[in-house]
Amino acid sequence: MNNHLIFIRIATINDIQYAAEIARETESSAIARGSGISKRSPHLIAKKISEGKAVIAVSSTGAWAGFAYFEVWDNGKFISNSGLIVAPAFRNCGVARSIKERIFSLSRKAYPKAKIFSITSGLTIMKMNSALGFEPVTYSEITGNESFWEGCKSCLNYNVLEGKKRCNCLCTAMLYDPAAAAPAAAGLIESNCK
Repeated sequence: MNNHLIFIRIATINDIQYAAEIARETESSAIARGSGISKRSPHLIAKKISEGKAVIAVSSTGAWAGFAYFEVWDNGKFISNSGLIVAPAFRNCGVARSIKERIFSLSRKAYPKAKIFSITSGLTIMKMNSALGFEPVTYSEITGNESFWEGCKSCLNYNVLEGKKRCNCLCTAMLYDPAAAAPAAAGLIESNCK
């Protein structure tokens, strides 16, 4: 990656132009890593962008750098932070962390009382989640909404999930509960300033 500025912001209608590229990279990244990532269609990505439920990273040259979105479940009781992907040219530059923090902040602002969850098999995402105040939980502590679990069908590990009767899989479920969150996880820091 050249020394371009990267802008991380709430996605707008103009960003729908990147939807097909984001979908392709999500799928090819899952194949390359041999990890369980559900496929996302360009239509789904465009829908999240249109609904104001997505964060995008774009370079100063107009190149797509990264993306994530959130989804609302159980009438706002749960929010999932999903689909975090970074374009190969922009990996290992802090883009994923910045997107993760921004989608978390957007989710909290839109639904301050909702429990936010993320399921992942990636250690890096688990560390980011932990830094934001997420804790590992059993699958029974996140949404039971059938539509959410339908999204897992395109994952290469879906047979594991179904074989375990949706009790667990190769992904780790992590949950942020605003009612139990420590002040530091809510974005507050202690200061020694006088």
